[in-house]
Amino acid sequence: MTQVQGVIPIGSDHAGFRLKTHLITELSEKGFRFHDYGTTSEASVDYPDFIHPVAVAVNNGDAPMGIAICGSGQGANMTANKYPHVRSALCWDIEQTMLARRHNDANILALPGRFIDFDLAVRMALVFFETAFDGGRHQQRINKMNPDL
Repeated sequence: MTQVQGVIPIGSDHAGFRLKTHLITELSEKGFRFHDYGTTSEASVDYPDFIHPVAVAVNNGDAPMGIAICGSGQGANMTANKYPHVRSALCWDIEQTMLARRHNDANILALPGRFIDFDLAVRMALVFFETAFDGGRHQQRINKMNPDL
């Protein structure tokens, strides 16, 4: 059962544009809906310009989960994690993705657009959206992540 209701915010820089386009196409066919915050081509851009809106939507509760993509995934992940209610996880495989949801209640999936197979990324997104947070002892740890909340 999907953990996502409503529209999923997604954003990428130029290095993640092709993967983002693939994800939107493939996942839309499975019934998911997206708000694409850009970019709209492979022309060089700065990833924060397209990741901040994704993180703001999740941080403010406008969307329960989002996807952020840049070349390595590192910058997108770092940018998204500047927000107090965002727990962005940079994932490279199915197991990391599942554990990010189950143990960390990750709400943004950060992906490395230049280093991951596109079909694997689709499977990872599905796992991300369908895996529930385990809660319990993991909630106590999450509560310690941002002591200002």
